[in-house]
Amino acid sequence: MKRCIVIGLGIFGNNIVRQLSEKGFDVIAIDKSKEAVQGVRDLASKAIVADGTDKEIMDQIGIHEDDTVIISFGEDLAAATLITLHLRQLNVKTIIVKAPNEEHKMILEKVGATDVIIPEKEIAIKVARSLISPNVFDYLPLSEDYMIYEMAPPESFLGKSIADLKLRSRYSVMVIAVKDILSDKVVTLPPAEYVIKDGQVMILVGKVSDIEKIH
Repeated sequence: MKRCIVIGLGIFGNNIVRQLSEKGFDVIAIDKSKEAVQGVRDLASKAIVADGTDKEIMDQIGIHEDDTVIISFGEDLAAATLITLHLRQLNVKTIIVKAPNEEHKMILEKVGATDVIIPEKEIAIKVARSLISPNVFDYLPLSEDYMIYEMAPPESFLGKSIADLKLRSRYSVMVIAVKDILSDKVVTLPPAEYVIKDGQVMILVGKVSDIEKIH
């Protein structure tokens, strides 16, 4: 299993450590605050009190090319940029950085971050989408326009086959799987005669604008 290194243990970093550790990942947690490090000491494989911007200390930790490094420094763009540049020099392939806004995101991508997350923006989008499409549980972006959606079937879908629903012709979306909530059984690429039932979740792929038309 790949090793993950989390630098910066604020609310975001702390929760990343917890989630990854609970899933069995090998996690190294780093922060210059002793209190922050103590908060994850029982979760992380290693919890280190150190300044993530100190190149010598980071070299001593021994970061490898295949490690995934997650940087969480709030609005401290200088610190996030320094660490990202150093990681690029080490040829680290996956560098994920938390940023407060689009301007910071653009700069971090320029210096080598492979993925930049703006949590507040992403949460706002998720809340807005849940209001626009109340049946949508979760989604995964594929591109700017296309997404995979996990959606509870509208009442009008229940008892009808996929062929009856005509999702491709009516909405330009495709059902790639159906999951039963109680049994966790998943049917991938269900056939046209497959009947949608209550207590199931549909996994759809399509354009955002088309998914939002389903009610």
